Amino acid sequence: MSTQHSITFFHSPHTRASSTLILLEELGVPYELRVLNMKAGEQRQPTYLAVNPLGKVPAIVDGATIVTEQVAIFIHLADRFPEAGLAPSLDDPRRGAYLRWLVYYAACFEPALVDRSLGRDPGPAMSSPYGDFDAMIGVIDAQLQRSPYLLGDTMSAADVLWGSALVWGMAFAGVPRLPALVEYAGRMAARPASKRVAERDNAWIAEHEAALAVA
Repeated sequence: MSTQHSITFFHSPHTRASSTLILLEELGVPYELRVLNMKAGEQRQPTYLAVNPLGKVPAIVDGATIVTEQVAIFIHLADRFPEAGLAPSLDDPRRGAYLRWLVYYAACFEPALVDRSLGRDPGPAMSSPYGDFDAMIGVIDAQLQRSPYLLGDTMSAADVLWGSALVWGMAFAGVPRLPALVEYAGRMAARPASKRVAERDNAWIAEHEAALAVA
């Protein structure tokens, strides 16, 4: 399914794009990196707004195809490079669970996390996209109590997404430090790809702050 043209990846350190950068490193494929200094407003320049009119990261350009939205990028990349083995094939019985956990992240975990980090109460249970925060986090916790990864004993792109999100969520957004979540997040953060991205992000943050100081 993969072709010869490379991926152009738009990134900014310590954002949701970091998990996509980890995925690219896990896939082991070539990509062209464009790092945006969001503190300097580079995401609002016309050249980037032509890629993502919302001025958000991550985004990728794959040949003539632009993909925005974190989960869409994960699905695209993991399917684009099947040789890495990070996405079950369409006829794999695990495919449904794989898609479920990716979409559950976007549809339930993200809205709940934003509400909690901003101190907002959820909407009424019948209209809230995630219902109740504790019940929502209980679903992922129960899954990770059963197996080391979301699909069992094999890591997938869904784990790259969730591992990064839980590391951040437990540190900064009030996600409870339940034993299964702590163990899982630690396992994902200890992977070489995650460590490389964390080091690079810290260096970029320092560079961006220094650039603002002399501007």
